[in-house]
Amino acid sequence: MHQKVQEAAEFVRTRGFDGQFDAAFVLGTGLGTLVDDLTDAVSLPYADIPHFPRSGVSGHAGRLVAGTLEGKRVLLFQGRAHYYETGDAGAMRVPVALVRELGIPVLVLTNAAGSVRAHIRPGSLVAIGDHLNLSGGNPLLRDHTEGRFVSLTGAYDDGLRETLQRAAKSTGIEVPEGVYAWLSGPSFETPAEIRMVQVLGGDLVGMSTVPEVILARYYGLRVAAVSVVTNLAAGIEGASPSHQETKDTAAEASDRFKYLIRAFVAELSHV
Repeated sequence: MHQKVQEAAEFVRTRGFDGQFDAAFVLGTGLGTLVDDLTDAVSLPYADIPHFPRSGVSGHAGRLVAGTLEGKRVLLFQGRAHYYETGDAGAMRVPVALVRELGIPVLVLTNAAGSVRAHIRPGSLVAIGDHLNLSGGNPLLRDHTEGRFVSLTGAYDDGLRETLQRAAKSTGIEVPEGVYAWLSGPSFETPAEIRMVQVLGGDLVGMSTVPEVILARYYGLRVAAVSVVTNLAAGIEGASPSHQETKDTAAEASDRFKYLIRAFVAELSHV
Protein backbone atom coordinates (compact mmCIF):
# COMPACT_ATOMS: atom_id res chain seq x y z
CA MET A 1 0.00 0.00 0.00
CA HIS A 2 2.79 2.43 0.89
CA GLN A 3 4.35 1.97 -2.55
CA LYS A 4 1.02 2.66 -4.24
CA VAL A 5 0.61 5.89 -2.26
CA GLN A 6 4.14 7.00 -3.09
CA GLU A 7 3.56 6.33 -6.79
CA ALA A 8 0.34 8.35 -6.72
CA ALA A 9 2.07 11.20 -4.85
CA GLU A 10 5.02 11.26 -7.23
CA PHE A 11 2.65 11.36 -10.20
CA VAL A 12 0.57 14.30 -8.94
CA ARG A 13 3.58 16.27 -7.70
CA THR A 14 5.03 16.34 -11.22
CA ARG A 15 1.73 17.71 -12.55
CA GLY A 16 1.30 20.82 -10.44
CA PHE A 17 0.32 19.31 -7.09
CA ASP A 18 3.62 20.01 -5.35
CA GLY A 19 4.30 22.41 -2.48
CA GLN A 20 2.30 23.03 0.67
CA PHE A 21 -1.44 22.78 1.20
CA ASP A 22 -3.53 24.06 4.11
CA ALA A 23 -6.40 21.59 3.83
CA ALA A 24 -7.98 18.90 1.68
CA PHE A 25 -11.69 18.42 0.98
CA VAL A 26 -13.69 15.46 -0.30
CA LEU A 27 -16.74 16.85 -2.11
CA GLY A 28 -19.92 14.78 -2.02
CA THR A 29 -22.83 14.42 -4.42
CA GLY A 30 -23.74 17.71 -6.08
CA LEU A 31 -21.11 19.70 -4.14
CA GLY A 32 -18.27 19.62 -6.66
CA THR A 33 -18.93 23.16 -7.89
CA LEU A 34 -16.65 24.44 -5.10
CA VAL A 35 -13.86 23.94 -7.63
CA ASP A 36 -15.28 26.87 -9.61
CA ASP A 37 -14.29 29.20 -6.77
CA LEU A 38 -10.59 28.30 -6.95
CA THR A 39 -7.93 30.47 -8.53
CA ASP A 40 -4.75 29.10 -10.14
CA ALA A 41 -6.46 25.73 -10.38
CA VAL A 42 -4.89 22.58 -11.79
CA SER A 43 -6.77 19.31 -12.14
CA LEU A 44 -6.34 15.64 -12.98
CA PRO A 45 -8.95 12.97 -13.66
CA TYR A 46 -8.87 10.17 -11.10
CA ALA A 47 -8.52 7.78 -14.04
CA ASP A 48 -5.06 9.22 -14.81
CA ILE A 49 -3.67 8.87 -11.26
CA PRO A 50 -2.00 5.56 -10.40
CA HIS A 51 -3.99 3.39 -7.98
CA PHE A 52 -6.86 5.88 -7.64
CA PRO A 53 -10.41 4.52 -7.51
CA ARG A 54 -12.97 5.19 -10.21
CA SER A 55 -16.33 6.72 -9.30
CA GLY A 56 -19.26 5.78 -11.48
CA VAL A 57 -21.94 7.78 -9.64
CA SER A 58 -23.63 10.75 -11.29
CA GLY A 59 -22.90 13.92 -9.33
CA HIS A 60 -19.25 12.87 -8.79
CA ALA A 61 -16.90 14.27 -11.43
CA GLY A 62 -13.94 12.13 -10.41
CA ARG A 63 -11.21 14.79 -10.50
CA LEU A 64 -8.40 15.90 -8.20
CA VAL A 65 -8.13 19.71 -8.16
CA ALA A 66 -5.62 22.02 -6.48
CA GLY A 67 -5.86 25.77 -6.20
CA THR A 68 -6.20 28.82 -3.97
CA LEU A 69 -9.30 29.60 -1.91
CA GLU A 70 -9.49 32.57 0.47
CA GLY A 71 -5.71 32.94 0.23
CA LYS A 72 -5.09 29.31 1.24
CA ARG A 73 -3.90 26.46 -0.95
CA VAL A 74 -6.37 23.60 -0.93
CA LEU A 75 -6.72 20.16 -2.47
CA LEU A 76 -10.18 19.10 -3.60
CA PHE A 77 -11.34 15.56 -4.31
CA GLN A 78 -14.24 16.15 -6.68
CA GLY A 79 -16.15 12.97 -5.89
CA ARG A 80 -15.41 9.70 -4.12
CA ALA A 81 -15.63 5.95 -4.59
CA HIS A 82 -18.25 4.29 -2.41
CA TYR A 83 -18.41 0.97 -0.61
CA TYR A 84 -21.55 0.14 -2.60
CA GLU A 85 -19.69 0.59 -5.90
CA THR A 86 -16.70 -1.54 -5.08
CA GLY A 87 -17.61 -3.88 -2.22
CA ASP A 88 -14.47 -2.49 -0.57
CA ALA A 89 -14.87 -0.20 2.43
CA GLY A 90 -11.25 0.86 1.84
CA ALA A 91 -11.88 2.12 -1.69
CA MET A 92 -10.68 5.62 -0.72
CA ARG A 93 -7.53 4.43 1.05
CA VAL A 94 -5.04 5.71 -1.54
CA PRO A 95 -6.68 9.17 -1.80
CA VAL A 96 -6.82 9.58 2.00
CA ALA A 97 -3.24 8.34 2.38
CA LEU A 98 -2.22 10.80 -0.35
CA VAL A 99 -3.41 13.65 1.88
CA ARG A 100 -0.96 12.53 4.55
CA GLU A 101 1.79 11.89 2.00
CA LEU A 102 1.47 15.47 0.72
CA GLY A 103 1.80 16.79 4.29
CA ILE A 104 -1.75 18.16 4.51
CA PRO A 105 -2.85 18.27 8.16
CA VAL A 106 -6.61 18.74 7.76
CA LEU A 107 -9.17 16.68 5.85
CA VAL A 108 -12.75 17.95 5.54
CA LEU A 109 -15.31 15.43 4.34
CA THR A 110 -18.63 16.48 2.84
CA ASN A 111 -21.67 14.52 1.78
CA ALA A 112 -25.33 14.62 0.86
CA ALA A 113 -27.36 13.03 3.64
CA GLY A 114 -30.92 12.22 4.60
CA SER A 115 -32.41 13.63 7.79
CA VAL A 116 -34.01 11.23 10.27
CA ARG A 117 -35.27 14.18 12.35
CA ALA A 118 -38.21 16.14 10.93
CA HIS A 119 -36.88 19.43 12.34
CA ILE A 120 -33.66 19.10 10.29
CA ARG A 121 -35.07 20.08 6.93
CA PRO A 122 -33.77 19.52 3.40
CA GLY A 123 -31.29 22.25 2.49
CA SER A 124 -29.81 22.36 6.01
CA LEU A 125 -26.07 22.17 6.61
CA VAL A 126 -25.05 19.98 9.56
CA ALA A 127 -21.63 19.54 11.17
CA ILE A 128 -21.03 15.88 11.99
CA GLY A 129 -20.00 15.39 15.61
CA ASP A 130 -19.93 11.59 15.72
CA HIS A 131 -21.07 8.59 13.70
CA LEU A 132 -22.73 5.20 13.81
CA ASN A 133 -21.20 2.52 11.58
CA LEU A 134 -24.21 0.34 10.70
CA SER A 135 -22.83 -0.94 7.40
CA GLY A 136 -20.96 -3.99 8.64
CA GLY A 137 -17.87 -2.75 6.80
CA ASN A 138 -14.58 -1.22 7.87
CA PRO A 139 -11.73 0.04 5.67
CA LEU A 140 -9.10 -1.48 7.98
CA LEU A 141 -10.25 -5.06 7.53
CA ARG A 142 -7.31 -7.18 6.33
CA ASP A 143 -4.84 -4.55 7.61
CA HIS A 144 -2.34 -6.52 9.70
CA THR A 145 -0.49 -3.65 11.38
CA GLU A 146 -0.98 -2.53 14.98
CA GLY A 147 -2.33 0.74 13.60
CA ARG A 148 -5.61 -0.93 12.67
CA PHE A 149 -6.74 -0.60 16.29
CA VAL A 150 -7.31 3.11 15.86
CA SER A 151 -9.27 5.02 18.49
CA LEU A 152 -12.29 6.90 17.17
CA THR A 153 -12.92 8.88 20.34
CA GLY A 154 -12.85 12.48 19.21
CA ALA A 155 -12.58 11.44 15.55
CA TYR A 156 -14.31 14.67 14.53
CA ASP A 157 -11.80 17.26 15.71
CA ASP A 158 -13.12 19.68 18.35
CA GLY A 159 -10.99 22.57 17.12
CA LEU A 160 -12.12 22.16 13.52
CA ARG A 161 -15.76 21.98 14.61
CA GLU A 162 -15.27 25.22 16.53
CA THR A 163 -13.81 26.74 13.37
CA LEU A 164 -16.86 25.60 11.43
CA GLN A 165 -19.11 27.28 13.98
CA ARG A 166 -17.14 30.54 13.73
CA ALA A 167 -17.49 30.33 9.97
CA ALA A 168 -21.21 29.69 10.31
CA LYS A 169 -21.62 32.68 12.59
CA SER A 170 -19.71 34.95 10.22
CA THR A 171 -21.92 33.94 7.29
CA GLY A 172 -25.20 33.90 9.19
CA ILE A 173 -25.76 30.24 8.35
CA GLU A 174 -27.07 28.00 11.11
CA VAL A 175 -25.03 24.79 11.30
CA PRO A 176 -26.30 22.41 13.99
CA GLU A 177 -24.29 19.32 14.94
CA GLY A 178 -25.54 15.79 14.45
CA VAL A 179 -24.67 12.10 14.46
CA TYR A 180 -24.27 10.52 11.02
CA ALA A 181 -25.28 6.88 10.50
CA TRP A 182 -23.49 5.01 7.73
CA LEU A 183 -25.40 2.27 5.94
CA SER A 184 -23.94 0.54 2.93
CA GLY A 185 -26.47 1.38 0.21
CA PRO A 186 -26.93 1.58 -2.72
CA SER A 187 -30.62 1.07 -1.99
CA PHE A 188 -32.13 3.69 0.28
CA GLU A 189 -33.06 2.67 3.81
CA THR A 190 -36.46 1.30 4.78
CA PRO A 191 -38.74 3.22 7.15
CA ALA A 192 -38.03 0.53 9.78
CA GLU A 193 -34.27 1.08 9.41
CA ILE A 194 -34.78 4.81 9.83
CA ARG A 195 -36.75 4.20 13.04
CA MET A 196 -33.81 2.07 14.22
CA VAL A 197 -31.38 4.92 13.49
CA GLN A 198 -33.58 7.30 15.48
CA VAL A 199 -33.63 4.96 18.46
CA LEU A 200 -29.83 4.59 18.28
CA GLY A 201 -29.34 8.35 18.38
CA GLY A 202 -28.63 9.14 14.75
CA ASP A 203 -29.67 12.41 13.13
CA LEU A 204 -28.47 11.85 9.57
CA VAL A 205 -28.14 8.83 7.32
CA GLY A 206 -25.92 8.25 4.31
CA MET A 207 -23.74 5.90 2.29
CA SER A 208 -20.26 7.43 2.61
CA THR A 209 -17.83 9.43 4.76
CA VAL A 210 -17.37 7.06 7.71
CA PRO A 211 -14.76 4.90 5.92
CA GLU A 212 -12.79 8.05 5.11
CA VAL A 213 -12.99 9.22 8.72
CA ILE A 214 -11.59 5.89 9.91
CA LEU A 215 -8.81 6.02 7.32
CA ALA A 216 -8.01 9.65 8.13
CA ARG A 217 -7.61 8.85 11.82
CA TYR A 218 -5.47 5.82 10.90
CA TYR A 219 -3.18 8.21 9.02
CA GLY A 220 -3.15 10.80 11.81
CA LEU A 221 -5.16 13.51 10.07
CA ARG A 222 -7.43 16.02 11.76
CA VAL A 223 -10.98 15.54 10.49
CA ALA A 224 -14.11 17.63 10.10
CA ALA A 225 -17.26 16.68 8.21
CA VAL A 226 -20.30 18.55 6.89
CA SER A 227 -23.55 17.11 5.54
CA VAL A 228 -25.89 18.88 3.17
CA VAL A 229 -29.34 17.52 4.00
CA THR A 230 -30.96 16.65 0.69
CA ASN A 231 -34.08 14.82 1.80
CA LEU A 232 -36.11 13.54 4.70
CA ALA A 233 -35.32 9.87 5.26
CA ALA A 234 -37.71 7.07 4.35
CA GLY A 235 -41.06 7.20 6.06
CA ILE A 236 -40.66 10.66 7.63
CA GLU A 237 -43.67 12.71 6.51
CA GLY A 238 -44.18 10.02 3.86
CA ALA A 239 -40.77 10.56 2.28
CA SER A 240 -39.49 8.15 -0.37
CA PRO A 241 -35.95 9.34 -1.29
CA SER A 242 -34.41 9.22 -4.76
CA HIS A 243 -30.94 9.93 -6.14
CA GLN A 244 -32.36 12.66 -8.39
CA GLU A 245 -33.80 14.42 -5.33
CA THR A 246 -30.38 14.14 -3.68
CA LYS A 247 -28.64 15.78 -6.64
CA ASP A 248 -31.27 18.49 -7.11
CA THR A 249 -31.38 19.57 -3.45
CA ALA A 250 -27.57 19.51 -3.14
CA ALA A 251 -27.35 21.80 -6.17
CA GLU A 252 -29.90 24.18 -4.61
CA ALA A 253 -27.89 24.29 -1.36
CA SER A 254 -24.49 24.56 -3.06
CA ASP A 255 -24.19 28.36 -2.75
CA ARG A 256 -24.76 28.27 1.02
CA PHE A 257 -22.38 25.34 1.27
CA LYS A 258 -19.69 27.26 -0.60
CA TYR A 259 -20.15 30.36 1.58
CA LEU A 260 -19.64 28.20 4.67
CA ILE A 261 -16.57 26.41 3.30
CA ARG A 262 -14.96 29.65 2.12
CA ALA A 263 -15.48 31.19 5.56
CA PHE A 264 -14.07 28.02 7.17
CA VAL A 265 -10.95 28.17 4.98
CA ALA A 266 -10.50 31.85 5.83
CA GLU A 267 -10.57 30.92 9.54
CA LEU A 268 -8.08 28.06 9.26
CA SER A 269 -5.08 30.13 10.33
CA HIS A 270 -6.78 30.46 13.72
CA VAL A 271 -7.03 26.69 14.33
